[in-house]
Amino acid sequence: MAESLRDQLLKSGIVKQVREEKRPLPPQGGKPPFQKHAGKPPQHKQQGKSSPSHKPAQGKSQEEIDLAKAYAIRAQTEANERKRAEQAAAEEARLRRERKLKIQQLLEGKTLNKADVDHVRHFEYGGKIRRVHVDAEQLAALNVGELGVVQQQGRYLLVAREMAEQVRAIDAHLVALLVEPGSTPGVGEDGVPDDLMW
Repeated sequence: MAESLRDQLLKSGIVKQVREEKRPLPPQGGKPPFQKHAGKPPQHKQQGKSSPSHKPAQGKSQEEIDLAKAYAIRAQTEANERKRAEQAAAEEARLRRERKLKIQQLLEGKTLNKADVDHVRHFEYGGKIRRVHVDAEQLAALNVGELGVVQQQGRYLLVAREMAEQVRAIDAHLVALLVEPGSTPGVGEDGVPDDLMW
């Protein structure tokens, strides 16, 4: 019965426990020593498994943050572009309204259209053949460039050459017909220029 204190401690299991507590932990990638833990997985394995999974999660979250920033920057850029486009469209609409009003004031009471006329002058405007009703004198003046035709609100208004030039200075697209003197095409009896015959 002369067991040493060490032997008694080993039998009781106290020495074994002390040795396990003092043992250094293996590196994270290494294999932990075999331990008995009543059905629980060793903590070394949990830490080893969770550490690698945290790194990709952190990398992924960083990628997600970068992606979120990129989407936010893109959305902001697109919003700014839309705002600039809307402002440009609004400005263009404002300028169109101003030009339209200016031309309307310019033409007020100065058109030469008549109610009872017996001639029709055809001309090309906007890719289509259009017409304006004129009398014989107006037809002759229109064909030599003394008169012009201005389009306003879907109507074709007969005006003096000077008036057509003023309209052209404001908005050239609204001058539907203005023959340059000396370059008059031949015009048939029906008022259709030879270059528009079909």
